[in-house]
Amino acid sequence: MATTAIIGDGPAGLSAALLLAKNGQRTIVYAQDETLMHKAQLYNYLGIEDVSGSAFQDTARGQVLAVGAELREEAVQSISADGDEFALVTDGGEQRADAVIVAGGRAAKRLATELGAEESDGAIVVDAEQRTTVPGLYAAGHVVRPERSQAIISAGAGAVAALDILSREAGKDVHDWDVPQG
Repeated sequence: MATTAIIGDGPAGLSAALLLAKNGQRTIVYAQDETLMHKAQLYNYLGIEDVSGSAFQDTARGQVLAVGAELREEAVQSISADGDEFALVTDGGEQRADAVIVAGGRAAKRLATELGAEESDGAIVVDAEQRTTVPGLYAAGHVVRPERSQAIISAGAGAVAALDILSREAGKDVHDWDVPQG
């Protein structure tokens, strides 16, 4: 089983974590629940009429835990590429990962650029699958769209990165279709 490390627990990071973990990938989210969502009120999130950002975060974090992802209240100090893996140094030690999704704020963006991800106009450069210029390193959310950030767009970008990771791991396109029980 491959391991994906996600730095940041806003909509992008938690959306990616949900899809990865529910599809059998070991998923570790590094975050201190300091997302900008706590300053938001969602009136325009599809399927939700009105919810505070903090209530949204509580629900999303609960969903991610329920499907088996790990939430670690640790800061990532550094990331290095080590062959086909990444080594993340955190407050709690070192963790190895096959893929990394950067979905946090300034500290996460700094980690990506220190690793060699291209930056342009204050944003991490990604392709249509949210891949950076560093193989195995993805970016989604505010670090990619700092001036046009929006919760539902960020969640979608996290899902795109997760599906690309799952597809690469499977060696074929992966679809995440949930079928009603019964």
